[in-house]
Amino acid sequence: MVDGRRMRGEATRQRLVVAARELFGERGYEDTSIEDVLAASGVARGALYHHFQSKAELFDAVAEAVFAEVANLTNAAARGGATPLERLRAGACAWLEIACDRAVQRIVLLDSPTVLGWVRWRALDEQHSLGDLHASVRRLARERRVPAGQEEILARMLLAALNEAALFITCADDEAAALETASAAVDVLIDRLTREAARKRRPSAVRSAGAGHPRRDPGGPR
Repeated sequence: MVDGRRMRGEATRQRLVVAARELFGERGYEDTSIEDVLAASGVARGALYHHFQSKAELFDAVAEAVFAEVANLTNAAARGGATPLERLRAGACAWLEIACDRAVQRIVLLDSPTVLGWVRWRALDEQHSLGDLHASVRRLARERRVPAGQEEILARMLLAALNEAALFITCADDEAAALETASAAVDVLIDRLTREAARKRRPSAVRSAGAGHPRRDPGGPR
C-alpha cells in the first residue's frame, strides 16, 4: 500500500513537471501561472503544493529535467564519433542545434539564470554537462592533443564558449544563419586548441626521435 501511494505521488509529480515544461517552454516563466499548470495537468492545487512549495521550485524541477534531456541528446550524438576529437565536435554541434529549440532557449538559457539564480543555473549546467566535457578533454590529453594538467580549466572554458554560442543563436534574428556562424566558430575554437597543442609538441618529439641515434664521429674510427 505504501509503494502504491509512492507510485501515485511520483506519477502526479511527473504530470506536473510535464505540463509545466510545456507551458514554461511556450510562454516563459513570467507568463505561466500556477493556475495554468493546474489546468494543463489536471492536478489539484493541494497536490501541487504537496510536491512543490512554489512556482519557482516547480520551475527548478523542469529545468533540471531539460538539462538532463539536453545532456542525453548531446551524449548520444557524441557517441557517433570515431575518435575523441570527433566525439567532442559532434557533441558541441548537437548542443548548438538543440539550442535552436524555443523551449530549450526559454528554460535553459533565458529564464533559468534569472529564476534560479546564477549559482543554481551553473550547478545544473556543471552537473549535466561539465562531467562529460571534462572526460572528452581528458581523452584528448591522453592523445596529447591538449596540454596535460589543463583538462579541467579547458573543459570549463569550452562549456562557457558553447553556452555563449547558444545564446548567440537564441538572440539572433536569423537563427539558421546564427547556427551556421556559431558552429563554424566553435569548430575554429576546437581546431585551434588541438592543433596548437600538437604544434608545440612536435619539436620535442623530433628531438626525442633523434636521441636514440649515435652521432657520427667526423674523425672516423680510431
